[in-house]
Amino acid sequence: MSHPTPQRERTPNRLIHEKSPYLLQHAYNPVDWFAWGTEAFEKARREDKPIFLSIGYSTCYWCHVMEREVFENEELAHLLNELFVNIKVDREERPDIDRIYMSALQAMTGGGGWPMSLFLGHDLRPFYGATYIPPRAQYGRPGFADVLRTIHEVWKHDRAQITQVADRMHDLLRQMSALDSAIIEADSRAFDVAYESFLKSFDETNAGFGGAPKFPRPTAYAFLLRYHKRTGKQYALDMVLRTLKTMARSGMYDHLGGGFHRYATDERWHVPHFEKMLYDQAQLVVSYLEAYQLTHDEFYAIVARDILAYVLDRMTDVEGGFYSAEDAESAISWDNPAKKEEGAYYVWKYYEELMEMLEPDEREVFFRTFGVEKDGNVIADPHGVFRGKNILSLCHTSSEVAQQLGLTKEEVESHLASARKKILAARKKRPAPHLDDKVLVSWNSLMISAFARAHQVLGEEEYLKAARRAAEFLLTKLADRTSGQLLRRYRDGEARFEAQLGDFAFFVQALLDLFEASFDPKYLQDAIAFAERTIQLFFDKQQGGFYDTSGNDSTLLVRTKEWYDGAEPSGNAIAILNLLRLSQITGNTEFEAMARKSLTLFGQKMIQAPHAAPQMLIALECSHARPKQIVIAGDANDPRMRLLVKEVHSHFIPYKIVLRNDGNAEFAKLSSFATYLDLMQPLNGTPTVYVCVDYSCKLPANNPEELRSQLLNQI
Repeated sequence: MSHPTPQRERTPNRLIHEKSPYLLQHAYNPVDWFAWGTEAFEKARREDKPIFLSIGYSTCYWCHVMEREVFENEELAHLLNELFVNIKVDREERPDIDRIYMSALQAMTGGGGWPMSLFLGHDLRPFYGATYIPPRAQYGRPGFADVLRTIHEVWKHDRAQITQVADRMHDLLRQMSALDSAIIEADSRAFDVAYESFLKSFDETNAGFGGAPKFPRPTAYAFLLRYHKRTGKQYALDMVLRTLKTMARSGMYDHLGGGFHRYATDERWHVPHFEKMLYDQAQLVVSYLEAYQLTHDEFYAIVARDILAYVLDRMTDVEGGFYSAEDAESAISWDNPAKKEEGAYYVWKYYEELMEMLEPDEREVFFRTFGVEKDGNVIADPHGVFRGKNILSLCHTSSEVAQQLGLTKEEVESHLASARKKILAARKKRPAPHLDDKVLVSWNSLMISAFARAHQVLGEEEYLKAARRAAEFLLTKLADRTSGQLLRRYRDGEARFEAQLGDFAFFVQALLDLFEASFDPKYLQDAIAFAERTIQLFFDKQQGGFYDTSGNDSTLLVRTKEWYDGAEPSGNAIAILNLLRLSQITGNTEFEAMARKSLTLFGQKMIQAPHAAPQMLIALECSHARPKQIVIAGDANDPRMRLLVKEVHSHFIPYKIVLRNDGNAEFAKLSSFATYLDLMQPLNGTPTVYVCVDYSCKLPANNPEELRSQLLNQI
């Protein structure tokens, strides 16, 4: 196998003109890559070649492996260029393309993942697929050259076979994208079935759900916390709290720099896949905030603050947007930048290296706290990559270490702080992982919601400022308030790609969360405008529900309505929740009608597989809940007002809306409470809260104790 020529000596391919970090990583491959578009499609037809479609993302470990082993190989690249037209797609820029071909791949092989390797006809219908394909036959997989030659032979001599497979796959994609025709309204039984499913899959020993690999699942945590609130079932809460505490203490968490890694490869949560994704940070902040509201245990608040500090430090653009991800792998040294390993930035290979950095007291405390062992602390490592190395996890609390070493807790924490500072400084001298600095509307919106919610619960003005800056970034760079147009991705001065349902739904949710955190009516106005645009572009007036795409792109084989949660919540579920919230705030009954029609469409799915759609179950429960409104009247700058607002957000109250009556005429015009606002005034000039259920309000409360009693007893 030939070795790749050094990048500086080679001519770039046409991907050099793209902005996607993933596509740019392949811009110096000898492969004649095209971006998705008519130029590639026309070349395939003109030269009568099949299409090789490769889909991945910039922080995907196995994508890097396949690039080094396959796409940098001159011989394999020559074969690709001779026999195929080659298209590279960033799944994070184009989740619509990824969704369709991932469904096809899963149907073909029973599994999926990235890199995704698909072979298509001129009509873009897939007929063969795989994930990572090694350069030579290994791991029970055929070698890349063998695959290419076999497909070429079939294409040349048995085109009918390819057409037959493509026909079957296209029919299957149509069936998968069409929801069941039966219209069944799901009821509370779906909640119980989902709870029982989570109960059965809960790992009693290690927490979390299922076995290895273990992923964080924030939508499941959100459902279980609401199920606990509604039913009083303690174990629904216990499963979430145990999982959140275990994850935060485990190797899944970066105990030096903050933030969660993508998932754990082992059932004990110790050995992570080291990439860090923005959407994980955003959703997990909310999970820890809700746990804090329910328990008032500072542990959960500390983790939420730590994640937010990481995002502000490492993943925030100077203009306010949030970056997408950090890579799992990095160079092993500055002297050898081409040799990269997963976890190289985070893992401590040499016990002696840590020994030399620390004073004896610091060393003893740090090693006991984080389980550092001379021969490494990794027990279960499926691939054997990290054996003999140390991955930091919180093995003992400061109190436990103090007792073990005969020190005070304060002494332990002092030694630990100085040790962490030294070790973090040493880590920062290593080559850092690649940072994917594109800004995506959907993921940024999740992060805006997290910062807005954190401001409410923790009271930090810095969090509200971050949420506002990011929202203004999106509204300025990617949105048009007048037309309702929204683009999906911004990078290096370029806004591009039509926004999809997830972008719109998460954006509207973020604007609503920011409105309730800031009480600035402009964000409510924007939320209403973009919700109406969401309806125009994606809502199915006949059946209900929202399509994932607008239908404007004729290259997409099918138009889907995704109802289940993946790494991100279902766009449909969030869109429905937005309509329910807006119907309460504005009094627009059409919003509620559309939400209920959509829930009916997905009713059978919720009954058949409720564990797959916890966010949809949350939307269903919201539709059943009695509307809850909390109206705060008074001067925002009055310290007594801040105490009342703090009290409101100290408690876990799902499905509430929080409004402020400060005489703002713009808000009064938008609110369903317009006719009541004249009556909801500060009592005797003192900030006052009106707690209402189904628009029936209790006696006004103007001190935290009285308000607390109403919140706990009435909602």
